[in-house]
Amino acid sequence: MTDIVKAAKRSEIMSRIKGRNTKPELIVRRIAHGLGLRFRLHRRDLPGSPDMVFPRYRTVVFVHGCFWHRHDGCQYAYRPKSRIQFWTKKFEENVARDARNQTALRDLGWRVLVIWECETKSQTAVRKQLLAHLRRNGGASAGNDTSGSADRPKNSSPANLGPP
Repeated sequence: MTDIVKAAKRSEIMSRIKGRNTKPELIVRRIAHGLGLRFRLHRRDLPGSPDMVFPRYRTVVFVHGCFWHRHDGCQYAYRPKSRIQFWTKKFEENVARDARNQTALRDLGWRVLVIWECETKSQTAVRKQLLAHLRRNGGASAGNDTSGSADRPKNSSPANLGPP
């Protein structure tokens, strides 16, 4: 099947796809901030430059687009009908890179949470997911955290995170 858009127009469309500050990412950031959590954005010194980094909890969050990162079973992770070989290779490389980055982060002692674009449709679900992950990981790295106290939210121990 051929593309219905000319190559120049397709290039223009694709160039507008953002890698940072996407709508799903902004939704997750707003929720985390509303919970009183403090975080850093896109730390380039960490593998994969995670979307959000919670130093107090030694946790990183990736907000993945379902299409680009191949969310299993998701309606948004469809396969384009044109240039099948190109897209298959592209998606396989994206998934392999994601796995490599997550493994490298875990090897460095970071906990990894992936929030999918389709999950951001329910802010309640994202809030529960963030709280459950941070509570489960319980700020175990607080003693090992070398960042300044400005990174640490007040009263944010797992007991004070509130109900999910």
